[in-house]
Amino acid sequence: MLIELGHFALILAFGVASVQMIVPLVGAHRGNAGWMAVAEPAATVQFLLTGFAFAVLTWAFVTSDFSLQLVFLNSHTDKPMIYKITGVWGNHEGSMLLWMVILTLFGAFAAWFGDGLPTRLRARVLAVQASIAVAFFAFVIFTSNPFLRLEVPPLNGRDLNPLLQDPGLAFHPPFLYLGYVGLSMAFSFAVAALIEGRVDAAWGRWVRPWTLAAWMFLTVGIALGSWWAYYELGWGGFWFWDPVENASFMPWLIATALLHSAIVVEKREALKSWTILLAILAFGFSLLGAFIVRSGVLTSVHAFANDPERGMLILIILAVFLGGALTLFAFRAHAMESKGVFSTVSRESALILNNILLAVSSFVVFIGTIWPLVAELLFDRTLSVGPPFFDAAFTPFMVALAIVLPLGSILAWKRGTFGRAAKPLLGWLMLAVALAGLAYAVQSGNSALGPIGVALGVWVVGGAIADLWVRSGREGFADRVRRMSRLPRADWGKATAHIGIGVTIFGIAAMLAWQKEDIRVANVGDRWDVAQFSFQLDDVGQEQGPNYQTTLAEISVWRGTREVTMLEPEKRFYPVANMPTTEAAIANGILRDLYVVIGDPQEGGGWAVRVYVKPFANWIWGGAILMALGGVFSLSDRRLRVGAAAAKQTMPKGAPAE
Repeated sequence: MLIELGHFALILAFGVASVQMIVPLVGAHRGNAGWMAVAEPAATVQFLLTGFAFAVLTWAFVTSDFSLQLVFLNSHTDKPMIYKITGVWGNHEGSMLLWMVILTLFGAFAAWFGDGLPTRLRARVLAVQASIAVAFFAFVIFTSNPFLRLEVPPLNGRDLNPLLQDPGLAFHPPFLYLGYVGLSMAFSFAVAALIEGRVDAAWGRWVRPWTLAAWMFLTVGIALGSWWAYYELGWGGFWFWDPVENASFMPWLIATALLHSAIVVEKREALKSWTILLAILAFGFSLLGAFIVRSGVLTSVHAFANDPERGMLILIILAVFLGGALTLFAFRAHAMESKGVFSTVSRESALILNNILLAVSSFVVFIGTIWPLVAELLFDRTLSVGPPFFDAAFTPFMVALAIVLPLGSILAWKRGTFGRAAKPLLGWLMLAVALAGLAYAVQSGNSALGPIGVALGVWVVGGAIADLWVRSGREGFADRVRRMSRLPRADWGKATAHIGIGVTIFGIAAMLAWQKEDIRVANVGDRWDVAQFSFQLDDVGQEQGPNYQTTLAEISVWRGTREVTMLEPEKRFYPVANMPTTEAAIANGILRDLYVVIGDPQEGGGWAVRVYVKPFANWIWGGAILMALGGVFSLSDRRLRVGAAAAKQTMPKGAPAE
């Protein structure tokens, strides 16, 4: 009975979303306050009903209710409880229901905390958000119903994909969806503004918190996915330019551009058309990601489904919303004239360059991701676009972005000078060049990747610190430190996020340039050297896990005569799913990771063993954490939390105006 109630709640939420889509929109057109007021309670009821349906599905997984087809296909009684819960979204139907919960949650938040918005704009935003919900409710109910029953309940299930039975994958999809789906709010604000025919500084201020929240969650989700790939897949990398990885990265790049572009709309009432376009494209790329994950048209280890028919329906939803929004955009272009005038050398120009680099880099990733599909459909050729293409085509744009980022942050609004902006950065520039030269001198080999990464990382981090220092005024050191501590949290958030970018750039370059790898067949008792460490295969044995069998190796790591650590890599086999997985053993450190993988037994005796020494690996994800933390700081700033203009804060003497 509970399952049927969950199904009924989903259908009822579909009906409420349909009302919310139509009534407030008509009310806003007619100026009817009563009809517009329908949007707020409808958004709340819609979320509560969808949340109840999701809770029911979760309960079915927790209690192993195998009368439910989805539970039978994705769970097992021997599975640990955490993976019973995560099994809810470890499949197509459940993940789409999670998508709907998050979509309706953002709509409810707009209803609960949107008091500062003009009544008509608020009604239109909630109506557009409901229209997205209507499309996906219909998709879930008619093509991806998670509440289908089995006539004869089996005694046990088929288990969850073993690759998904991991803590990283427990949290990765929810954060990713909070980012993906959160961008729907930016889309709703953009379409509502186009319907209203008005884009101004207030709109830029209103759309920023929603975009920032989505960007923050998307950053965490991408970082968790990268971290999972690093330690779970056993290949030693953190990013493979997989189609699904790219599907999350493209909206992140566009959302980053949107954040910076919205600042120009808010401060200078410029770039209106471009900002609206970015808001539309950001959500469009999110829908494209849903299509790639679920259609099966592009092979990926991350894919939830292999169903081209359902993928085609998502493609139709993408075409309707993206096509409709772009058509409306074309009709309303005349209403988005820029008012702000600025010099070629100004912060506005730097933000435009920032946007161009981010947008073009996203387009490069899009072409590389979709080209194999285009080649197969149009030219009947099977092509593979891999890391060499992306590394060569994408990296130059990120290098250029890192170079201009510090300077652009310090340039004055409207009209600036390179000399004045560059002065606080000269010390950091010299430090970056010096450390790059030092890195090049001490490294083995002639690769320039490491030194360039050092220089860019120090340059970006130093630029963020210099930006805060400039904002603290021009008086004595103690006064500047005190005033810097009292700067708005949005300033600290921006600096923290930029520092995170610098740390990540350095981590990626350092790990790729200086890592050491060793692959060999080793017998028990063998000892070998990798970099400054010695590794010894002490033992290999068989053990039984909760729902798997494992080959467990014990490998001791030595530095000279001192034992550093004991690593226990595994090779697991899940009988129910009939699938093996590799569990790397990693000794994490601030300066390096020791990474060991045990492979299959060899015919001539011994075991395949892969060893990596990865310098500064954790700086990659540490930088991502700093980026997300910067988003938290900025979001906590009252000026971004409210929909009305905050009173201007008194800035320290000599500090540049915001």
